[in-house]
Amino acid sequence: MDGNGFVIVGAGLAGAKAAQTLREEGFDGRVVLVGDEAERPCERPPLSKGYLLGDQDRAAVYVHDEGWYEENSVELLSGRPVVALDRAAHEVELEGGERIGYRKLLLATGASPRTLPVPGADLPGVHHLRRFPDSDRLRAALRGGGRVVIAGAGWIGLEIAAAARGYGCPVTVVEPAPTPLHVALGPEMGTFFADLHRERGVEFRFGAGVAAMHGDTRVTALRTTDGTEISADVVVVGVGARPNTALAEAAGLAVDDHNGGIVVDGGLCTDDPDIHAAGDVAAVPNPHYGRRLRVEHWAGAISGGEIAARAMLGRPVTHDELPYFFSDQYDVGMEFTGWFTPGGYDRVVTRGDVAGRAFHAFWLGGDRVLAGMHVNLWDDGIGAIQELVRGGHPVDPDRLADPSVPLPVHTASRT
Repeated sequence: MDGNGFVIVGAGLAGAKAAQTLREEGFDGRVVLVGDEAERPCERPPLSKGYLLGDQDRAAVYVHDEGWYEENSVELLSGRPVVALDRAAHEVELEGGERIGYRKLLLATGASPRTLPVPGADLPGVHHLRRFPDSDRLRAALRGGGRVVIAGAGWIGLEIAAAARGYGCPVTVVEPAPTPLHVALGPEMGTFFADLHRERGVEFRFGAGVAAMHGDTRVTALRTTDGTEISADVVVVGVGARPNTALAEAAGLAVDDHNGGIVVDGGLCTDDPDIHAAGDVAAVPNPHYGRRLRVEHWAGAISGGEIAARAMLGRPVTHDELPYFFSDQYDVGMEFTGWFTPGGYDRVVTRGDVAGRAFHAFWLGGDRVLAGMHVNLWDDGIGAIQELVRGGHPVDPDRLADPSVPLPVHTASRT
């Protein structure tokens, strides 16, 4: 096989954006985009938001139109899992034995939903959400209007809870932490989202995990670790994701012991100079926070795919993006940027109308903004928050909380 081309393993958003960037940057050699999903690359956020709710049609979720790959001479091999990576031969092996040579290789293998190692976890009616077929099955189940129990009050769990309430389903969320989003946002903003869902009829069971799921031919109940049994027609497991690093590990590439991702440098290159990694699977050094981060969000997949493609072409690049994510739940939309360790901040400063659900929130370490979020303030956008986080300037919390002081508030001075 031709070993002068570029091969991208993982036909998700990061992989598709890498292929697009290679062509936009003028690369005219062979580009092969290979993935184990039967669908062409899609954007995953709608699968728990607009598409799950039925507000977005299928065509709007794909990264590119159907004809884009052929028009841009990108060989899209869908439903073709890569089973081995031969670094010495510069080849990948597909299921069935076909081998494809590469000059440069990008691993954009993404992540897979974590499962619960409890009895009954494999019963029909127990759902995980990652791919189009998952969202299709879950949407059909929610349309039935049955009792929904969600394990996990993270972003996926809350978005699915909102969708389920939209279909009129009774919803219970089981979460070991004391609030939703406890790790991601802390208790202050976790309480805000708990109140949002309670007002829409969602019941929470905090401080307990899942012990078992019951049923004969399909799930009928979930039992928590405190012994409570909750009737269920649908169970959704949303307890996080694990990076798909098996291919990289089998090939001897370094994997980060802390966050599990493939170790890369600022140009998203692994410890093999001809192999890069991007998206959910990559553990990337972040110069702003002085540590390696692995970010499982839409913006990271886009920027990572683009940066990796340019690096593979020999362009000078550095990945210095701030983590960013967004969520839509009922009539609340939010954007968040920045990062902190769980509990690794001193205070949360809010600005605006929290009760009216139109406000900013800032997580401060000392007098510096570590992260920020807006809720329903789209005219202000995320740019001013990113400038505050990236700048690292001291701020006066009182000025930061005052809506009459324009953002970004750069200084702690009151004059």
